Amino acid sequence: MDINALPLLLTIAFGLGLIAWLAGGPLLQRRRRQKLREQPFPQAWRRILRRRVPLVQRLPADLQMRLKQDIQVFLAEKPILGCGGLTVTDEMRVSIAAQACLPLLGARRGYYPQLKQILLYPGAFVVDRPVNQAGGVQMEQRRALAGESWAQGQVLLSWTDVQAGAADPDDGHNVVIHEFAHQLDQAKGHANGAPELASRQAYRVWSTVMQNEYDALRARLSMGETGLIDPYGATDPAEFFAVSSELFYERPLALAQQHPALYGLLCDYYRVNPLNWQ
Repeated sequence: MDINALPLLLTIAFGLGLIAWLAGGPLLQRRRRQKLREQPFPQAWRRILRRRVPLVQRLPADLQMRLKQDIQVFLAEKPILGCGGLTVTDEMRVSIAAQACLPLLGARRGYYPQLKQILLYPGAFVVDRPVNQAGGVQMEQRRALAGESWAQGQVLLSWTDVQAGAADPDDGHNVVIHEFAHQLDQAKGHANGAPELASRQAYRVWSTVMQNEYDALRARLSMGETGLIDPYGATDPAEFFAVSSELFYERPLALAQQHPALYGLLCDYYRVNPLNWQ
């Protein structure tokens, strides 16, 4: 062999290896996920769903099956770590996974590819957040939270609030759905109330409907009026999307009746119609 040709041969070999890895990585992932989906769903997990996540019982049989398959993949790929002395049990893991996978039932967007781990606290956890004061002074303010989603690949949850959100599937409040709607919104790197959509036209429609509904909520609140949508949704467009997603899955009839354009937009995005689950 010509020794002068060795660097070129090594470069070619490296390039071919890289191409094979890039081609094989997604393929291996699909095969691994398919094997997980084909595994029998544990009976103990079925009992957890019946006891802890009653919303699952409303799903038609095909969506229940898909959700169970998604739960198995989700739990195999996303570690749930206990914080504040909490020991994470299967009851916690399955309850969280079931609610986190609800927004994935229609459009297949992967399993929150940016998400690296879930941090679970026994109850509300305290964080420090900068707040702008009068005169432009910025101060740290302590807040107790039920959940938080970070674009850096973490979701923080309070187990107390996870349980409460799952126990009543009709109250329109679900911290897991809320935070995982943020994860969908943050898939592009930041949350602004407009998750990744298929086309410019879809973004135009989304922007029009969401802005109109968001402005209407803020106008109602300024006049002291209440309504279906939680006032927290008026914080910013990202929170409005997350709050609306909670209602979409838990109070679809009320949302469709009172905010038909918003409900239709979320149907198009999530590719399911929860009105059919009632």
